[in-house]
Amino acid sequence: MEIRLLLVPYDSGQRNVRMGAGPERLRAAGLETHLAALGHTVDSEVIEPASKNWRAEVQTSFELMRAVAEQVRAARAVGRFPLVLSGNCLAAVGVIAGLGPRTGAVWIDAHGDFNTPQTTMSGFLDGMTLATATGRCWVELARSIDGFSPVAEEAVILLGARDLDPGEGAALTRSRVVRLSAEAAPNEIEPILHRVGPTMEKFYVHLDLDSLDPSEGRANGYAVRGGFSNENLQKLLAKIVRHLPVEALTIASYDPSYDSDGRICAIAFEAAATVADGLVAAR
Repeated sequence: MEIRLLLVPYDSGQRNVRMGAGPERLRAAGLETHLAALGHTVDSEVIEPASKNWRAEVQTSFELMRAVAEQVRAARAVGRFPLVLSGNCLAAVGVIAGLGPRTGAVWIDAHGDFNTPQTTMSGFLDGMTLATATGRCWVELARSIDGFSPVAEEAVILLGARDLDPGEGAALTRSRVVRLSAEAAPNEIEPILHRVGPTMEKFYVHLDLDSLDPSEGRANGYAVRGGFSNENLQKLLAKIVRHLPVEALTIASYDPSYDSDGRICAIAFEAAATVADGLVAAR
């Protein structure tokens, strides 16, 4: 498979800090070499915001989403699979815009990312990503991303979310988003994939590394118990790519300062390979 790594090394509009350090660390640790050794052709691009001198969380984040959308379209135009390494989950909105209409999403995360400015307890923009992607908030700014159209809630499968703000949890309960816990997902996912798959032309897979249980290692400061084992995560990814037309993957929220022994880095490599190899086998 021909893969284009798209690096978005930002966290809350700041470059190479906290989770923003993750994309460059994964590349420096040899992700390109790892995928190439498995027979894939890999090139890479680092994405930067349009404003070079001023950094503001909302402004810079949406500038990055616009740039991600452009680069995803460019990758697909030359037949390359977009593999996005992002500090924050917000890159997902740009990926979805780059893929275009009738895109569904498989969202693997410890958090729902379904807050809005009215429900958030932290004010963290990243916790509003899925709400933005489904058209619940930041509507005008999302509309400024070329190619963006909201993802239908019934075409979103949320896996492993367990750390929710009260208002966010209530909104998810009222929504049409399909949800499975980390415990249930490996055994119950296939009927859902069969049901949701035919409703969309293509799918985006979003992997936030704090979906892993901390017993596997800590991906970042937001990791909470009750997540996936690495074994179950890899099985889950393999099932997803076997049953859905997956056209992009993001691996997000890796803060290397929490990964002193490199276990999470190794899991990220394995996840990227599981998806890439699975897509080749499914063709």
